Amino acid sequence: QQFMENSSITACYNELVQIEHGEVRSQFKLRACNAVFTALDHCQEAIEITSEDHVIQYVNPAFERMMGYHKGELIGKELTELPKSDKNSADLLDTINTFIKKGKEWQGVYYARRKSGDSIQQHVKITPVIGQGGKIRHFVSLKRLHCTNENNKQVSYFFHVIIFIAFSKLVFFESHSFKCKNRRKDSTDVKSITSQSSDAPSLKTRRYSSMARIHSMTIEAPITKVINIINAAQENSPITVAEALDRVLEILRTTELYSPQLGTKDEDPHTSDLVGGLMTDGMRRLSGNECVFSKNMNLSHSHLSVPNTINDAPPCIAQLLENEESWDFNIFELEAVTNKRPLVYLGLKVFGRFGVSEFLNCSEATLRAWLQVIEANYHSSNSYHNSTHAADVLHATAFFLRKERVKGSLDHLDEVAALIAATIHDVDHPGRTNSFLCNAGCELAVLYNDTAVLESHHTALAFQLTTKDSKCNIFKNIDRNHYRTLRQAIIDMVLATEMTKHFEHVNKFVNSINKPVASEETSLHSEGSDCECTANIKNFPDNQTLIKRMMIKCADVANPCRPLELCIEWAGRISEEYFAQTDEEKRQGLPVVMPVFDRNTCSIPKSQISFIDYFITDMFDAWDAFAHLPVLMQHLANNYKHWKTLDELKCRSLRLPSEN
Repeated sequence: QQFMENSSITACYNELVQIEHGEVRSQFKLRACNAVFTALDHCQEAIEITSEDHVIQYVNPAFERMMGYHKGELIGKELTELPKSDKNSADLLDTINTFIKKGKEWQGVYYARRKSGDSIQQHVKITPVIGQGGKIRHFVSLKRLHCTNENNKQVSYFFHVIIFIAFSKLVFFESHSFKCKNRRKDSTDVKSITSQSSDAPSLKTRRYSSMARIHSMTIEAPITKVINIINAAQENSPITVAEALDRVLEILRTTELYSPQLGTKDEDPHTSDLVGGLMTDGMRRLSGNECVFSKNMNLSHSHLSVPNTINDAPPCIAQLLENEESWDFNIFELEAVTNKRPLVYLGLKVFGRFGVSEFLNCSEATLRAWLQVIEANYHSSNSYHNSTHAADVLHATAFFLRKERVKGSLDHLDEVAALIAATIHDVDHPGRTNSFLCNAGCELAVLYNDTAVLESHHTALAFQLTTKDSKCNIFKNIDRNHYRTLRQAIIDMVLATEMTKHFEHVNKFVNSINKPVASEETSLHSEGSDCECTANIKNFPDNQTLIKRMMIKCADVANPCRPLELCIEWAGRISEEYFAQTDEEKRQGLPVVMPVFDRNTCSIPKSQISFIDYFITDMFDAWDAFAHLPVLMQHLANNYKHWKTLDELKCRSLRLPSEN
């Protein structure tokens, strides 16, 4: 459009006004139309727009899904041409037409016939659109499936699904989600979904003030977003659904979202005692009873010389270590030939295989000195928590690190941190549980406020021993940033071995790693899916952390997955340590945290069955689903069968009397 030059301000102003009210507003309306059509296309309610003559001009994707037609089959057709359901009353159409021709809105229940021929019950709202001259130009129909009493049950279930998705997405994946390929494209507009249900004014009024406070928050935590979604769903929900959602809110407000209630099936005393002894911090005694464990209990070892390098190891040790990459490696044979110092020798071999010295830029002599210091601070007097157990956990960790998916998910720093964490994870263990230390008022329990007492002590002491002497300081040549990252990873893994958070770690792993990986594999349908899944994991440090926690947890309690003879030996050792604790609790008048572990009455097979059922099976199923460990799972099945057989024969020992 051309405008002739004019010196009149009034003329110029009038021209601008005409442009604004003409082309400019038209452009704005066109842009607004694009936004409106986008909203219509993504709305969950079925929408149908017809002309004043009832010719279909538009249907949205939700309408296509509900009725089974493609929009190309509908646009341009009159409503009278479409099949009708015979379930409607004879005068219903006349009633509807009477309302809408007068420009009034009609809403009610209507039966429609889908393309497939079946009838569906809809809640329909028809609104006339008045144009120029006060004439009706269009009719807009909003349709959704009508909720009967039976439907309400489905709605209730659907809300639970929504909440689960919302909670999983916001809490588990907000900071470290996989970049899944748009697997979920459907909207989760809860307000539009809940509009299908009847009003609940009393609930709405009751929640208004708290809702206002929540929505006024400028910085929202993920759980706040979840609660907002649930509150929005409650506003227009049936009472039954709203009450169910109230219960959901109660659950979400608990502190232990990942841990189950500690009640056990059939109140099995073995399981109850294991849970009480391993997953609680005991009952704090107020009597002033105190115990202090020496920080160097029984540090004496035999004087077998330690080689400068693993290549200088005695032939009998070198021959055994040739098989150390096998899961069936016999750690007890190494314990015997090294005079109860398996950790130094296995450590030198494993650390060499993973290039730990090269990564840390330290000499093999420094690494050897460090391994010696760490092993010297394990108590050989403990039947279970000694350096042989540490070596066994190190061996399992190294084995897991070589599994394809684990290896593809972690960096070299993660591998080094995992091996160091396995080596130090029980250093200076007194052979007593956290519950015992808390009940006895021990120095360590006081120091660490009865929280993760031993695990905190293991990491703190390990770093103290490492850094106080340059000769064994394996971290002395790495820069500060690498050291801080490595230190944090080591601490996190050792703390993960504490059993009070067992179910939290397992459930986070399942929901954040296993389920997304399984979904991605399903969507990819290709042999190379592992590469893409592990690449996604590697992009998110939080996911790597979950894998490292799960790995060291499984390595720490892998005894039931070892070959039968090794499993039996470990079962005997841990039972003896628990027997000794029960004896001491009785002597000192302390609460007996695991009464079933009385050496005179205990059934070892029952205790092993309970431990496997409650702690091992689900965790290793989850770990196997990720790392693929068929050999371990077969051993677990065989060992479980062994303990079951003994229990059925009323045998309380490790083997049948004839085998002994």
